[in-house]
Amino acid sequence: MISEAAARDLVGATAYDETGSKLGRIGQLFLDDQTGQPEFVTVNTGLFGTNESFVPVADARMEGDRVTVPFTKEKVKDAPNVGVENGHLDESEEARLYDYYGMQATDSAVGPDSGRPASETDSMGSAGHDTSGPNTDEAMTRSEERLRVGTTTQEAGRVRLRKYVTTETETHTVPVQKEHAVVEREPITSENIGAATDGPDISEEEHEVVLTEERPVVQKETVPVERVRVGTEATTEQEQVSEEVRKENVETEGDVDRSA
Repeated sequence: MISEAAARDLVGATAYDETGSKLGRIGQLFLDDQTGQPEFVTVNTGLFGTNESFVPVADARMEGDRVTVPFTKEKVKDAPNVGVENGHLDESEEARLYDYYGMQATDSAVGPDSGRPASETDSMGSAGHDTSGPNTDEAMTRSEERLRVGTTTQEAGRVRLRKYVTTETETHTVPVQKEHAVVEREPITSENIGAATDGPDISEEEHEVVLTEERPVVQKETVPVERVRVGTEATTEQEQVSEEVRKENVETEGDVDRSA
């Protein structure tokens, strides 16, 4: 059970169901007129909090700004719509809510924290009692949401190095030498007469000359040519983010001197 002292922190807290699923933000607090104990809160459910569901908080638990109620999210969302007149729930509406949630209705009527007459407020403490909690001062706190923008790192892709083999044809020009037979004739002179007459006068003979030539020879060798690795480098870009924020506004009603 949530105490009367802790009730001031209910409005604006976040409600969760019995499984831990988020229900929504608590918008209004309803107190028992006689005991001052919190009995109902309204939870902003639906898309963008467009619907308010009534939830009993007699068996709720509060931890910080987290309020856990012993019902499922579907149960809360399907709660009957009840009317609030002059800041109070009608007893029949209260009984209908308790019956829907399978709880025993109390005998006293309940009223919203912000809808009590001044006489009821004085019985609980100082003036200025409102939905933010009992016994507040005469000022109202206006709050607003502000964006805190940061960054998170997530995987954007992967790069993999893969080595494969291709075949190319290379053409090189290689100079080669080839021997050809050349017949040379020289006349008999006094210098070569001896060599020319060394032998029989008339005979048959053969001379053989071996001709040689160069041919291209190709050999292949494997040599390392470079090292390849994949690294990362960071670049900074400017991206714009947009999000809706809520701001509380304060307006006055009644006999207020607006020229001041």
